[in-house]
Amino acid sequence: MVAIRMKEKKRGRPKSLAAGRPPTVRKPKSISRKATKTLINSHHVLEKKKAQAITKGDRAAEAAIDAEIAALGGLEKYQQASLQGQRLDRGGDSSRILMEWLHPLGPSLLSSLEPRLRMLEVGALSTMNACSRSGIFDMERIDLNSQSDGILQQDFMKRPLPRDDSERFDIISLSLVLNFVPDATGRGQMLLRTLDFLKQPGTQTSSKVHEFFPSLFVVLPAPCVTNSRYMDEAHMDSIMSALGYVKAQSKITQKLVYYLWVRKSSLQSPRGSFKKAEIRSGHSRNNFAVVLHGSST
Repeated sequence: MVAIRMKEKKRGRPKSLAAGRPPTVRKPKSISRKATKTLINSHHVLEKKKAQAITKGDRAAEAAIDAEIAALGGLEKYQQASLQGQRLDRGGDSSRILMEWLHPLGPSLLSSLEPRLRMLEVGALSTMNACSRSGIFDMERIDLNSQSDGILQQDFMKRPLPRDDSERFDIISLSLVLNFVPDATGRGQMLLRTLDFLKQPGTQTSSKVHEFFPSLFVVLPAPCVTNSRYMDEAHMDSIMSALGYVKAQSKITQKLVYYLWVRKSSLQSPRGSFKKAEIRSGHSRNNFAVVLHGSST
């Protein structure tokens, strides 16, 4: 009897079926919150340095930085870290905030609209976020390195321009996308390009819907606005106003800032220009900025 018990003890508890699956179908190991943050920050720093090297025409530096990015696991590893950051125990899906803001419109009103509201999610990581599961939107998802069958691999800055209104969108999501653009001018160009893909104001028949669409949902790391040398809340408002946007909703947490900007003007180019100018001084500030080139009229 003792021998039998000893054998049972050695066997241990029965393993789950998942433990017997081939390595190719096992879920990637979870990494710590600190390691996730470090990987994402390192990737952003290297992308910025790479952009600077390209601007200077320094191909040796560019190649060296590419090697560093590859050593970190490349874009795929960055996206895995970003996906892990979307887990509920780490703050969760940022689109939940957008759905909370749209709740006063009433799900029945939004789901009954014909045609349905069209949403373009730039930098999409999942097909199962709150917006996708809401049933309100006809979703189109794109990303530089698609991680799912429901996400088109495409660069937003190279996406073909809409031929007519049927190819435009009621809302565009740039959740943790703008901060990934490595230079200030590129960020301005991305914001300006949203005007090409959004519908014109007043295309919705419901007055309630007019309050929220067409619109741009933007999520940034909070320090981009709260601790930048070149950006603060007022400056962000001014840039977006120059593009014809009006802020409908905003939320600032310790980690992230959320904005819903509604397009209220038919502008296709910005009113005025915004250079990289110091707003706050101090050694602890970051250098996040947006540069916008436009007419002064």
